Amino acid sequence: MNASPKFDIIVYGATGFTGRLVAEYLAAHYRNDKALKWAMAGRSLDKLKSVRDEIGAPADTPLVVADASDPASLQAMIGQTKSVITTVGPYQLYGNELVAACAASGTDYFDLCGEPVWMHQMIGKHEAAAKASGARIIFSCGFDSIPFELGAFFVQEEAKRAFGAPAARVKGRVRDMRGTLSGGTAASARAQFEAVAKDLSLVAILNDPFALTPGFSGAKQPKGNRPVYEEDLQSWAAPFMMALINTRNVHRSNMLMGFPYGREFVYDEMVLTGPGEKGEANAKRVMAANAEKTGPNAPKPGEGPSKEERENGRFDLLYVAIAPDGRQVRAGVTGDRDPGYGSTSKMISECAICLLRDTPDVKGGFWTPGAAMQHKLIRRLVDHAGLTFEVET
Repeated sequence: MNASPKFDIIVYGATGFTGRLVAEYLAAHYRNDKALKWAMAGRSLDKLKSVRDEIGAPADTPLVVADASDPASLQAMIGQTKSVITTVGPYQLYGNELVAACAASGTDYFDLCGEPVWMHQMIGKHEAAAKASGARIIFSCGFDSIPFELGAFFVQEEAKRAFGAPAARVKGRVRDMRGTLSGGTAASARAQFEAVAKDLSLVAILNDPFALTPGFSGAKQPKGNRPVYEEDLQSWAAPFMMALINTRNVHRSNMLMGFPYGREFVYDEMVLTGPGEKGEANAKRVMAANAEKTGPNAPKPGEGPSKEERENGRFDLLYVAIAPDGRQVRAGVTGDRDPGYGSTSKMISECAICLLRDTPDVKGGFWTPGAAMQHKLIRRLVDHAGLTFEVET
């Protein structure tokens, strides 16, 4: 860690669509928190000034010029701060230098990454450096994958109370999700598929449920790649496009926490579409729509929904922990904004503040948000970010 950094947090990418929302959240929510020192960073000083004024941030909010293509500017940026929130993706195109620099220097790092192949590569290259420097590198601090890995954690805590042991089988199910996919998410998915097309050796990593648990492979996992009828939930279920990243993060959390869910833990995610013929037809529609979301008509990076659309969005997730004798414990996780932007900008901000203030003793290395911060992050998200975590009967 730098000897006496000027800032607690720098928001890198503050002139982009999602970075702007992160800066706007910090400016509004922590306006009267004189102890929190934060800055906005991006490629253009003029753009940073105009965004600062447009979002109503204080006129003295510090601005830092930094560019992913200029390693010296990234070094200068991280030399001034305890932590960096980066929304500059796709991370496999623009994140390599920043992760390497943070891992080497002891600066904490938070992103919104949903690119498991790149994450696998970064862990392999830089984990030793992060452990040595004390840097906490935390991927996937948005809708992918915080509600999912914390949902699994929360329902397992309840399973321990109800069954006397954690459940070896947990289902994560999307009951409702209103809001648009971010242009950055679509671009990340495209970049990942393009990288795999160029190097077919990456296919095995992409398809491996344990791609983020180096040295560990657990039980066979459900593929979740076609519609199925789930008798216990009385509903059809369709493939969920974000399961490819979320399930990997849940297994990594389990490993980082010392396997509290067991080494044979089975976890999958799908979208519930309802019973009967209508539910089956909806499941097939969801499957077809998944392909379109990363196709040529997907939103571009920097594009996103209006303020009204963000505020009218929401998500509702179900977690089902199943005991060996068939008993179930259920929990719900909800968010009060559209998942890709409104909720995500609040989640990553609160992650950075939680690590800074609530869990300072977390050691250096590559972490998931849930494994690093557990109950303290749940509490902060409930208190500040519009999420709920509730046991259901």
